[in-house]
Amino acid sequence: MIRFHPTNQKLVSFAEGLIPPNEGLLVSAHCDMCAHCRRKVDALINSCAEQAFSEETEAQIDNALGNMFDAITSRPHTSLERKFTATQKVVSIDGKEFSLPPSLQRVASSIGTWSHLVGKLWQAPVSLGGKNLANFIYMENGGGVPEHTHIGNELTLVIDGTFSDGIHHYDSGDYLSLNQDNTHAPVSDSDDGCLVFSVIDQPLQFTSGWAKLINPLSHLYFKVSTKV
Repeated sequence: MIRFHPTNQKLVSFAEGLIPPNEGLLVSAHCDMCAHCRRKVDALINSCAEQAFSEETEAQIDNALGNMFDAITSRPHTSLERKFTATQKVVSIDGKEFSLPPSLQRVASSIGTWSHLVGKLWQAPVSLGGKNLANFIYMENGGGVPEHTHIGNELTLVIDGTFSDGIHHYDSGDYLSLNQDNTHAPVSDSDDGCLVFSVIDQPLQFTSGWAKLINPLSHLYFKVSTKV
């Protein structure tokens, strides 16, 4: 069941086309998987279109948006997810195949070679252009990313499987937005592992044990990988 979503303000900005493309890609993919947010965005887009041709005051518009969100969020939450057909593109790793949500289909041809990082952790870079670093990350059962915080922002969408990070437990479709205020250590507890899609705008800062030794390399890797 999806429990973590973009904020209402983020969905408003998305519907208005006012967020960066890479961030919009993750929000769009989340909406592919989350009927709850998809309804919100559809309503927002319709509202924006109506407002463009109306003479409502700003106060009336704010009140209408508030009423709309109240109506949407008062509906029973549904765990119904959009199902992906076998004809859609998949990510293959460790003998397993994971279907991609429709919005991530466009990046399927830009996925690089999978590399084994450490333990039960795998990574495949995705070329999105610009200065953000995007990766598909696969954690085998019991595998995870060493404890870290963030110099900048990290956006992550759980594509398939579950993981815990010492703060929350995340399931397929969950959307995470983390910054320098967050320190966590993701570990997959799924029998088939967990696949996520992640975008960062600054290198991670590892905070525990031996992983702290690779911080200089992490910074160098980020600079090389995002060089345009």
